[in-house]
Amino acid sequence: MALTIGIAGLPNVGKSTLFNALTRATVLAANYPFATIEPNIGVVPLPDERLNVLAGIFGSERILPATVSFVDIAGIVKGASEGEGLGNKFLANIREADAICQVTRAFADPDVVHVDGKVSPKDDIETINTELILADLQTLEKAIPRLEKEVKGKKTDAKVLETARGALALLEAGTTISAGGDAAGLDPEIVAELGLMTAKPFIYVFNTDDEGLADASMQAELRELVAPAEAIFLDAKFEAELVELEPEEAAEMLAETGQEEAGLDQLARVGFDTLGLQTYLTAGPKESRAWTIHKGWTAPQAAGVIHTDFQRGFIKAEVVSFDDLVGAGSMAEAKARGRVRIEGKDYVMADGDVVEFRFNV
Repeated sequence: MALTIGIAGLPNVGKSTLFNALTRATVLAANYPFATIEPNIGVVPLPDERLNVLAGIFGSERILPATVSFVDIAGIVKGASEGEGLGNKFLANIREADAICQVTRAFADPDVVHVDGKVSPKDDIETINTELILADLQTLEKAIPRLEKEVKGKKTDAKVLETARGALALLEAGTTISAGGDAAGLDPEIVAELGLMTAKPFIYVFNTDDEGLADASMQAELRELVAPAEAIFLDAKFEAELVELEPEEAAEMLAETGQEEAGLDQLARVGFDTLGLQTYLTAGPKESRAWTIHKGWTAPQAAGVIHTDFQRGFIKAEVVSFDDLVGAGSMAEAKARGRVRIEGKDYVMADGDVVEFRFNV
């Protein structure tokens, strides 16, 4: 399932450093604007301790976690919606992402130039949101006259035009669709068809330092600023160092700084949830594996992720919850305790279901 999160932000906020840490890649991270020109794509494993447990129960030879794809996108500047800097490239790349991870600088360092000459997370967020809003306004101003003609000709439902006008009013008020669309009563399915960038789910990553990681009041203020979107606080340079260590050393380093979870693990987990995804699990002697599906998918849809034949020929699914399986200690014991269920075509998958599908070829 190829869903991607675009890493966006002003130049020199730590986007490429964060991306390097996420992917252990060697993307150019330089102290000048536009160090990233072509979008770099990295596939990051989603941390899932359940797979290690399943591998122990089933004696699996390998573990295959779910993944999250991140795209490192060129830095945006004021005027990007009019083509300033690498604006056109930025906007084209971000349109292709399913969610936006906006990296914002929240650290002071005289050796790292800020494109606007000062460090202000609020202003940086406003700059990027303004450019995205302006680009969406251009999209709607072109679309609405066309929709008016189509509605008159009865080629398009009037609700589409109504939604477009509602979105236009929201954007003209300076509000992104993701932040205000629900309150304005905009139909999410119609909004999705309009191709608006500010309708994409947002995650905000504040790249800070030791002082910022310990400043609860600053974090609370910034969380409130970006609500209802998720806010993550991390030190990209520290995360880049962390991924170079062995797991035991990394855990010790985290403990020394008072952190329970690496910022990158948190980002992958939050990003996965922001995309509206969940996992189900399969396990056997060859492998223990997490499969990515959308929340709300039925058993046949989930089976189709393994192979389309599984969905077409679906008969039933043998399902046990991860917790019940672990409590029993083996699949045989879980069956003996009546914890394994046989589910049909209407069954809605739950996160962490351990499944074996039965199907006709």
